[in-house]
Amino acid sequence: MNEDNFVPVYLFTGFLEGGKTTFIQKTLGDKRFNNGDRTLLLVCEEGIEEYDTTDFEKSHIYLRTIEDKEDFTPENLQRLYDEIKGQRVMIEYNGMWTMNDLFNALPDEWAIYQIMNFTDANTFLNYNQNMRSLVVDKLQNCELTVFNRFNKATMDKMEFHKIVRGVSRRTEIAYEYTDGTSEYDDIEDPLPFDINAPTIEVEDRDYALWYRDVNEEPDKYNGKRVHLKAMAAHNPKFPKGTIGLGRQIMTCCVEDITFCWYASTYDKPIDLKEPKWVDVTFTVKMQKHPLYKGKGPVLVVENLTEASAPAQPVATFY
Repeated sequence: MNEDNFVPVYLFTGFLEGGKTTFIQKTLGDKRFNNGDRTLLLVCEEGIEEYDTTDFEKSHIYLRTIEDKEDFTPENLQRLYDEIKGQRVMIEYNGMWTMNDLFNALPDEWAIYQIMNFTDANTFLNYNQNMRSLVVDKLQNCELTVFNRFNKATMDKMEFHKIVRGVSRRTEIAYEYTDGTSEYDDIEDPLPFDINAPTIEVEDRDYALWYRDVNEEPDKYNGKRVHLKAMAAHNPKFPKGTIGLGRQIMTCCVEDITFCWYASTYDKPIDLKEPKWVDVTFTVKMQKHPLYKGKGPVLVVENLTEASAPAQPVATFY
C-alpha cells in the first residue's frame, strides 16, 4: 500500500496523571498541528484533568472514549474513524494496557507516526519498582519520554536517566520542572565496548547492551568483527549452514526472560542436539536471510569453540 494511504496515528502513553491530557490539549490548540484535518481523539482512560471541548467541533476534533479493553478492537476503531470521515488519529492510551494490545488492535491501514510517553516524576520510581514490566513496555517503544513535575531540588536526574537508558538508548528524555522551566537530557551514555576496535570485545555482562544496540542501529555494525560468548542453538527448520547465536535476556522481571539471538552462518559440523555455550568470533553482515524474511544482521562465524557458561547466564541491562 502507498504510504499516502496510511492513516497517521499519534500515540500518547503513560500512567494516569502523567500529563498526557494536558499535552494533547496544548497540541490541539497549536495552529501548526491543528490544521483543520478531521481528527479522531481516542481517550482510553479518564483522569482528573478533562478536555476543554469548546472549540473541538469547529476544529474538526472528535473525542471518543474507550474505557473497556474489550472494545479496543480493529473493527471498533475503524468504525469510529469512518463515522467522522477522519484524516488522522490521536490516542491517549491507558497506561495499564500493554503496547502489544495496541499494536494488535490497530487496523491494517493505520500507521503510528509518533509515540510520546508522559510520566509524573513523583510516582515514576514507585511504578518502576512495583510495575516494572509496564514501565519497560512503554519506554522501549517511545521516541520521547517526558518527566512532568520534576523537582530539581529533591530529585536526581541520573536516577531517572539510568532507568530509561536501561530500556532504550534511542528515546529522548525531557524534564518539565516544577519551577516552570524545562530541558532535554544531555547526559552522555558511552557504550561499554569499543565499536571502532578491529575486533569488538563484548564482555559477558554487556551482551544485552550490545544486542539492543545492534537492533537499534544495525547498519552501524555492518562489516564489524565481534567476539563474545553466546549460546549456540539449532532448529530442524533452519536452512543448511545456519545456527542461532544469542543469550537469554531479562528485560524487566523473571517472567519476561527471552532468548535474543541472530541468524548465524557456520559451515562446520557441530552437535547442537542441545544448546551449548560457545566462545565465538564473527562478522556482522546486513543481508537477506530466510529466517528474517528480509534483510537483517547475519553473523558470519569465523571461529567457534565450546565454552563454560558465564557467571550470570541470563543477561540484563543493568
